[in-house]
Amino acid sequence: MAEPTPRRNEPRLRPAPLLFEPTQVADDPEHFFDLESIDDPRALLARATELTHAFRAATDRAVEFQAIAAAQLADPRRFDRLTPGDIAERAEWTEDYARKMVEFGRDLLSGVEGRGHVDPV
Repeated sequence: MAEPTPRRNEPRLRPAPLLFEPTQVADDPEHFFDLESIDDPRALLARATELTHAFRAATDRAVEFQAIAAAQLADPRRFDRLTPGDIAERAEWTEDYARKMVEFGRDLLSGVEGRGHVDPV
């Protein structure tokens, strides 16, 4: 499980950079961020761990943005608001998960993340 994402009042740690994968190299299924070229197991473990943390941080941020978008789309003040079912269909979620993401997004937007709300992920 990924580590919790820092909230607004906590500084974000910068994960290792996800280096650009050139198209011709990315097409090779054996190639993954140049890890296959690292011979030293210590260096391989270090770089693979950096990438793991970077992907987890990216996932956490993406989930937060999904939640914010879901909350905005479900906002009752919008004339074109979507129901949790509509949001679930668009995001390929269950309707229950969409409701939780809308609530999580509202918490993020209002800055009240610490009131006992559990991250839906």
